Amino acid sequence: MSPLKLIGGVAVEKKTSRLKRLQRRFIVCGLTPIMLLFFIFSVVPIIFSIVMSFYNYNGFPGAPFVGLANYKMLFQDPEFLGALKNTVVFVLVAVVLNICISTFLAVLIKSLRKKGARSFFRGWMFLPAVVPIVAVCYVWLIMFDPANGVLNQALMALGMDHPINWLNDPRTALFSIVLVTLWCDLGYNLVILMSGLDNIPNMFLEAAEIDGANSIQKFFKITLPLMSRNMLFVVIMTCISYFQVFAQVQIMTQGGPENHTNVIGLNIYNYAFRYSQMGYASAMAVVLLGIILIVSLVQLKVGKQDWEY
Repeated sequence: MSPLKLIGGVAVEKKTSRLKRLQRRFIVCGLTPIMLLFFIFSVVPIIFSIVMSFYNYNGFPGAPFVGLANYKMLFQDPEFLGALKNTVVFVLVAVVLNICISTFLAVLIKSLRKKGARSFFRGWMFLPAVVPIVAVCYVWLIMFDPANGVLNQALMALGMDHPINWLNDPRTALFSIVLVTLWCDLGYNLVILMSGLDNIPNMFLEAAEIDGANSIQKFFKITLPLMSRNMLFVVIMTCISYFQVFAQVQIMTQGGPENHTNVIGLNIYNYAFRYSQMGYASAMAVVLLGIILIVSLVQLKVGKQDWEY
């Protein structure tokens, strides 16, 4: 080996080593502030809530240690059990409707031939996702008004005999909250699902079409399986978000009528800040965290894919 080649190899090795050091330094400098903020504002509050759930804490020092008493009280509390039931019903109904409608709309928009039309409808559907939820809820409060709301006026024009008291009738109150939530969140999931549709190679759909598959067969046999990773992400994130539903209920119904829309998030808020029973509220928060963690792990296990395209 000539001296020139040896010197050149050493120079390249030093340059590569220096580049790797710079990359590691950049990663450390970039991630350290993010991880520090995550630890301070996410991990520390979780740990503090878990510890606080073992005390009868009311915001003042000297709270007595009660062990598992808060957790025992939870599962004997009709109000919490009712909130848990309402939350589960809300999540099941809202998630299924959200995934089905957003998937249908994504496929429908994707089928448009003009790229400009697809971009327009994608942006138009995403607009509700960027509007503050508080403003959305107050607009829907006006629309749900029994006397002058646009929904009842439209239904009366179509021949309905009497107006519907959307938010004060136990039969329609939770459904109304679901409707508002869907209006806010459909656009976000639609954008993610459309990105999954855009990444599906056309050769699979063209091959299925040559084999004589119709649109429904192509969707269930080709499109849906190849979107499984996007779908898994959407389902998990939507479930996590809907288990924590709070703003819509707090603004529109305050848990009524007769606790038919009372959810765990609102229950935690009431006991922590209205009744000053922060230890009991922390126990609710820990239970909610456990439910979300279990549901997410099950979804990850069931939706795991071992193939690529």
